Amino acid sequence: MPVLSEAEGPVLSEAEGSDPTHTAPTRAQVRALFDLPFTDLLFRAAGVHREHFDPSQVQVSTLLSIKTGGCPEDCAYCPQAARYDTGVGAQKLMDAADVIARAQAARDAGASRFCMGAAWRSPKDRDIEKIADIVAGVKALGLETCATLGMLTGEQAGTLKAAGLDYYNHNLDTAPEHYGQIIHTRQFQDRLDTLGHVRDAGLKTCCGGIVGMGESRDERAGLLHALASLPAHPDSVPINRLVRVAGTPLAETAELDPFEFVRTIAVARILMPRSMVRLSAGRETMSDELQALCFLAGANSIFYGEKLLTTGNPDVAHDQRLFARLGLQAMVVPNDTAGSLGNDSEGGGCGGHCACASAARAEPLPMHAAPVVA
Repeated sequence: MPVLSEAEGPVLSEAEGSDPTHTAPTRAQVRALFDLPFTDLLFRAAGVHREHFDPSQVQVSTLLSIKTGGCPEDCAYCPQAARYDTGVGAQKLMDAADVIARAQAARDAGASRFCMGAAWRSPKDRDIEKIADIVAGVKALGLETCATLGMLTGEQAGTLKAAGLDYYNHNLDTAPEHYGQIIHTRQFQDRLDTLGHVRDAGLKTCCGGIVGMGESRDERAGLLHALASLPAHPDSVPINRLVRVAGTPLAETAELDPFEFVRTIAVARILMPRSMVRLSAGRETMSDELQALCFLAGANSIFYGEKLLTTGNPDVAHDQRLFARLGLQAMVVPNDTAGSLGNDSEGGGCGGHCACASAARAEPLPMHAAPVVA
């Protein structure tokens, strides 16, 4: 990893960036990265990216809402909160056969990882039993599996691991000091506790946040500092740009400066060099040029398909054209964790994303034309 002098920016050693026993960067070091000149920051982030990944390859994942709406939480950004009038009605958990059929279509369209989201505060044990059956069916297709279901107990995390779940998504959302302005029904520590249960069960973690929720640059630095200070870096770090949904408290929030979003991607890449950095929600309103800057800054994962849970996403044909224009290819790696069919899957780990050396050995998979609606 390139090292800057104290005059140029924070000095971060390789151990601080990749070893699970790392010494976390200081908040001041993270803020100093944000404050670098834009071109210097991107140059450094691109160098870190190339040390650990092939920059021409991007992990492709598909996300399906398997239980939509009716959530009792009050997350100010979320259209699935029952207390907000957003036009999203509560639905029951999808049948296992329907979820598996969607997963098959996603695999046929070029995805090698399948993410399942359910709008729960925390699932009941009977819900976990049903999810475990779904996970086993998706895993048998040769896909990597990821779920985001809310808060988990240690026993629930173990049940999902035994069923074949590879990754669990549980975002920190924002900096600890900004958290109380966004969510009141769940504490920041609750999120850390769930992540601990997930790690203890042997699941890989997907953990990131949302930017553009009215936070300051220092608070964006606080989010990335919290992520980089976890006991082990998340295998995947989704960086979401707020999707402003009518009916939610953040619907009228001013849009984040696009260059500031790119800075957030770049700093995440430098702080967590072996993690997959996922360009996540908000892509539908990003220009091709902005997405290209994000890939240059170290993003190497996207969601593929026309919908992310309840909000829009670029259509498949558009993503295919963008990949072709930029010379990018979808990433796959030799399957060492997926089901018995032996299909290739996206490797390494990512809480839904792949980490590191295995990704560096990945072979490209062209993105297919069949549409996926997730």
